Amino acid sequence: MAPAPSAASRIAVVTGASSGIGAATARQLAAAGYRVVLTARRKDRIEALAEEINAAGHRATAYQLDVTDRTAVDEFATAFKTIGVLVNNAGGALGADPVATGDPADWRAMYETNVIGTLNVTQALLPKLVASGDGTVVILSSTAGLGTYEGGAGYVAAKHGEHVLAETLRLEIVGQPVRVIEIAPGMVKTDEFALTRFGGDQEKASKVYEGVAEPLTADDVADTITWAVTRPHHVNVDLLVLRPRAQASNTKVHRELG
Repeated sequence: MAPAPSAASRIAVVTGASSGIGAATARQLAAAGYRVVLTARRKDRIEALAEEINAAGHRATAYQLDVTDRTAVDEFATAFKTIGVLVNNAGGALGADPVATGDPADWRAMYETNVIGTLNVTQALLPKLVASGDGTVVILSSTAGLGTYEGGAGYVAAKHGEHVLAETLRLEIVGQPVRVIEIAPGMVKTDEFALTRFGGDQEKASKVYEGVAEPLTADDVADTITWAVTRPHHVNVDLLVLRPRAQASNTKVHRELG
């Protein structure tokens, strides 16, 4: 069992907490002793999750937030003197078109959410993390941030940007009492990721996981995030890549098809 977080660092902010990895991470950090602050655009979802976490005997607060709205992010940050953990989870993919026909609006939206959203929240809360004396920034990137694949250039570009943001921030704040952890999952099956990517087309979304016996789950990723966050204070997990056993790379996946 990891030791309980210190009093100065018991607040954990999780962006994109309305579903999937964000919601699972909020549950697991709350169970580990953090007071979690759930942020997302869908107010009803995070309020229901906060009620669930509080009913389980833990502590959670919901705060509706669009991470791409810098004014709203700065206002949100004023609520805290210190925080211990920031999990930059908000993001996502749109479309799977080749470069030749990709929609620039989708590319822009992915960059705004994955990169600028992460930048906004990290900049606004970094002084609060430093003030805690023991802060942790988690950036949830993707194996897409480490290698490309056909039909994924817009998402890959955004996740590469997020990966570089994490790597550079770690260089720039070395010596400050803040760790920068990057978690890069491969194939994760959640209720919404692929469905959102393909505009609600369930058939296309299902084909992503077709024949894959055990893709990662949101809980698998949340467990990894919680493990990394609860390491001793001097231990920084710079980059942790996790994939299901059936996935050897972004483009090589074992599928058991009929």
